[in-house]
Amino acid sequence: MMKINAKPVNFKLGEYISNGYEFLKGNFGNLFGAFLLTMVMSIIPFCGFLAIGNFYRYCRDLRAGRQVSAGDIFNFDNFMPYFIMQLILIGGIMLIYIPMLFMLPSMADRDPSAGIPGLFIAYIFVIYIAIFIVCLKGFYMPALISLGGVTDVKTAWNMSLTMGKGNLWSIFLYSFVVGILGQLGIIACFIGLIFTLPLVYVSHYFAYEDAMKQVTYDEIQEIGIKNEF
Repeated sequence: MMKINAKPVNFKLGEYISNGYEFLKGNFGNLFGAFLLTMVMSIIPFCGFLAIGNFYRYCRDLRAGRQVSAGDIFNFDNFMPYFIMQLILIGGIMLIYIPMLFMLPSMADRDPSAGIPGLFIAYIFVIYIAIFIVCLKGFYMPALISLGGVTDVKTAWNMSLTMGKGNLWSIFLYSFVVGILGQLGIIACFIGLIFTLPLVYVSHYFAYEDAMKQVTYDEIQEIGIKNEF
């Protein structure tokens, strides 16, 4: 039985990427098959986040030496938390577009040679920054839901805030590096579909695995240690 004690995580950027590379290299067939099914499941409405979360669980079980099947990707145990997350995202996007509905008519009446209004540019810039910060602060939510068994979205969000405290720049740099790896693979004759894109997700798994190790403890094991004394 695992309990979570949310606290700031010691983020190890380079270790996650190198471990992800070695794990993918040693289990390429299994992980590539699971990755392809993850992409297939992501096509199903409201199942994109769930598919990725299931991929992390697949990596955990494969790494632990458990019997796994690529079909484990099509597991709906954690559907509701991810479904609620996506509803919140959709609601947030709709709120973002409401001010734009008032700005666009005024832009239509402007002289095209005058360019885009500065207020509109400033609004888009602020929105992008806000979305980016939210993504960084919620970085650990997939780990908490899929690997930690946290089913309440608000609880997962609050825990992720605590776990990422002091690490936002490290998480940003890590996300930037793995993002470049994924994009380079796509540019290089779609090699990313074979190796670099799976590497991105596997590296994310190692970031999540390490974080969960730092914030969880085995209550049964702890009881046994106390009994020894």
